[in-house]
Amino acid sequence: MKYVSYLLGGAAAVGAGAYLFVYLYRWEWQRAVVCGLLLLIVEIFLVTTVLLSRLSRLERRLDETEKRAEEVQRRLEQAREGAPERFRWLDTRHLGDRSNANDTFVFVPVLMATGVALSAAALLIQKIAGATGRAGAERRLAGRLARLAAPPGGVQADIRGIDERPAVPPSRPVRTLMRTALALAVAVMVTLLTFVLADAVQTRRAPLPDSAASMVVFRVEVRSADTGVARDLAARDFWETCRRSTAAEPEHAQLTKLEHGVYAGVVRPALPDHDLLRLRGCLMDASANRAQAEVLGEGQAPPVP
Repeated sequence: MKYVSYLLGGAAAVGAGAYLFVYLYRWEWQRAVVCGLLLLIVEIFLVTTVLLSRLSRLERRLDETEKRAEEVQRRLEQAREGAPERFRWLDTRHLGDRSNANDTFVFVPVLMATGVALSAAALLIQKIAGATGRAGAERRLAGRLARLAAPPGGVQADIRGIDERPAVPPSRPVRTLMRTALALAVAVMVTLLTFVLADAVQTRRAPLPDSAASMVVFRVEVRSADTGVARDLAARDFWETCRRSTAAEPEHAQLTKLEHGVYAGVVRPALPDHDLLRLRGCLMDASANRAQAEVLGEGQAPPVP
């Protein structure tokens, strides 16, 4: 289930990102904003899924650790319960009503005397072992360390049976070259996409085409109030808003009603191709007072001979 969610989220993110660039290229800003929000939501979903997966994994590990600790504690308690009581003569529960219940009788003096006696015996054994076993111990130690000594001919002599593999593994130029090529390809693609998108949304003035005028034909639909007056008002609003969104300054921008809900806008002088694309995108993206426009076609009128 986790991998399915990753797959669906990744596909949704790729689709939202692709349409984001498409709508930016078409100058359809509202749709681009919607795709951007969708992309952000999908990214948050993926990050949240990864975090929840990591947290659940940590929670399972903590539960397993707690279970192991409880099992160890239970085994220690069982072992403690089954162990015999040692030093029963120190137990004060059988003293009854004695005034000094913590009386340890002769334990401390006996313990001190035993410690002194054991220390003296250990010192005596150490002296005897050091005087009698030093030579043999050194010989045995020298025999064990003989295999670590340098060869007879020194460190430069030929030694058989030693693997001549280098301590550091050799570099892999093919893998390094592939990673470098992949990184360069990704950088070039990102750079080209950035320049293409920047050129598509540029607002600088472009040379005027050799045409008499630019024409756009679009249809207007008004939901729940599809009357002629409402369509005319919406078409006029869309046209006046979108023709001012271009970088060019048309001297004449006339809107003509052709038939039921279909209008034709004519701009003189002719708009450059980029401004015509911006005008089309603005009309396709326009939405006001339950009205929506659909561009049926656009083009350049040939110059008058």
